[in-house]
Amino acid sequence: FLPQDRINWNLIEKHLADMLRIVLSIQEGRVSPSTILRRLGTHSRKNKLYFAFQELGKVVRSTYLLNYIRDPDLRRKVNHATTVSEAFNDFIQFVTFGNKGIIAENTRDQQRKIIRYGHLVANIFIFMNVFDQSVIMNDLVREGHAITQEVAETTNPYRTGHLNRFGAYFLDETRKCPVVDYNLQVVSPSLNCRETLRCGHMTP
Repeated sequence: FLPQDRINWNLIEKHLADMLRIVLSIQEGRVSPSTILRRLGTHSRKNKLYFAFQELGKVVRSTYLLNYIRDPDLRRKVNHATTVSEAFNDFIQFVTFGNKGIIAENTRDQQRKIIRYGHLVANIFIFMNVFDQSVIMNDLVREGHAITQEVAETTNPYRTGHLNRFGAYFLDETRKCPVVDYNLQVVSPSLNCRETLRCGHMTP
C-alpha cells in the first residue's frame, strides 16, 4: 500500500458502534440501504462515519485479495464464475441483436422491459439447448454408450450455431412436450462407478 492508502484502524474502532447500529437497522428493515447511502453521501467530506465505512471497505477488499492470491480453489471458482457470466452475456448479445443491442428507450420502465424480454428469450433458448442435449445424451445411454463425467461437463447451454434468429416461427400450443429425464447416468472413471448428473448443471 502507498502511505495514503493505509487503513485507518483508529477511525474504524472509533465509529464501530455506529456502524454496527446502521447494519442492525438495515437487517431489521427499519431503514433501507439506499437511504443510508444518500445520508452518508451528503456532505461526505465532513462525515466521519462515511470515511469509517470507506476504511472498512478497504479491509474487506484487502482480505479478499489476499485470500484470492493464497487460495487456488478460490481463484478457480472466481474464474469459472467469470467465464459463465461472460458466456451468458455473450449469449444475451446474440439474442438481442436488434438495433445492434442498443436500447433506444429513455424511460427506465421501458429499458427494464427490453432487458427482461431479452433475458426471457435467452432463457427459452437455453432451456431448448439443455432439452435437446439431454435427449441426445439419454439416447446414447440407451444405445449402450458410456458418457463420462468429463464428457457431460463439456456440454454447453449457450451454443448458438444451430439457432436461426431470422424467419417465421409457428407455435403449436396443442403440441405436448415430450418427457425427458434430466438425471443422466454418467460413468466416473476415477471411481469406476455410475453417478447421476443433472443435465441442467452444465458448464460452458
